[in-house]
Amino acid sequence: MTKLIWCLILAPFFCAAQTYTIKSLNENTKTSIRGLSVVNDKIAWVSGSNGSVGKTLDGGLTWRWIKPNGYEKLDFRDIEAFNEKEAILVNAGSPAYILKTVDGGESWLETYKNVDTAIFLDGLGFWDKNRAIIFGDPINNKMKLLKTVNEGSVWLDISSNLAVPLTNGEAGFAASGTTIKTLPGGKIWIASGGTVSNIYFSPDYGSTWQIFSCPIWQGESTTGPFSIDFYNARIGVVVGGNYIKDKDNSNNILLTNDGGKTWSKPETPVKGFRSGVAYLDKNTLVATGTSGTDVSKDGGKNWEHISDLSFNSVQKAKKGKLILLAGNRGFIYQLQIK
Repeated sequence: MTKLIWCLILAPFFCAAQTYTIKSLNENTKTSIRGLSVVNDKIAWVSGSNGSVGKTLDGGLTWRWIKPNGYEKLDFRDIEAFNEKEAILVNAGSPAYILKTVDGGESWLETYKNVDTAIFLDGLGFWDKNRAIIFGDPINNKMKLLKTVNEGSVWLDISSNLAVPLTNGEAGFAASGTTIKTLPGGKIWIASGGTVSNIYFSPDYGSTWQIFSCPIWQGESTTGPFSIDFYNARIGVVVGGNYIKDKDNSNNILLTNDGGKTWSKPETPVKGFRSGVAYLDKNTLVATGTSGTDVSKDGGKNWEHISDLSFNSVQKAKKGKLILLAGNRGFIYQLQIK
């Protein structure tokens, strides 16, 4: 009886304590992985430098590596996969390409190309299989916005929908392809950084926009938000900092309870610069970056450092429990929670 009472009083801090283990699934591949799309507990795709795309069909036990013909030198910063056959790829830099496969990567269709020397696409977000949006760095102070309504077969330029020009030196970060977040019903959030940091929100598939200030570390080309996630239309998180000072945690994580209009600092922050963040459920979040990985069990208010290993991105399966982290040198690890 005494033990039962002790557990009831102190739970969940001791009796229901969780353990976190990071398990290696792939290493020493000659690619820096930034794009990550975890479909379910078996299927996941990754993408990165040197034109590399990886795919697993067994939960990460084995990986097949693909290089789309003719695009072997590209840096694929973002990928969206729907199953073992269909995926969309986006590269960073100029020329900019969007590629699509429907046969598991055996062949790729070029659905968009832009040779403007200023083009730099940062991230991709799907509302459903048909509708998606891509954003990129500003050209002549106008954020590049592309939209599809037919599964990525055709991309329309909707940059003119965002009438307000960006500030000089304001741009996006493509460290993990996750400074963009879409939710059902047409909601979208895009985070910018550099000289100034803002959150660009659209409630209607990118037709109209609102702009909210984001008071994260900013003011230099290396500072700002590097990843954003929303649990629902109100509750969200943004992480970042300064990637050349990756152990400094002065002001690199913020929380919102009103859809990004206002932001507040957590009680205990992450340990350093972070370029990936994801909600596992309403209370549990994971954030990762080049100086390690942290987990929160109270909705982002307090964070526990669980690893010093360097990663770029993190994602939980859209349908399932598989959680993957990816980074340089082909690092793909699984986060196991027990």
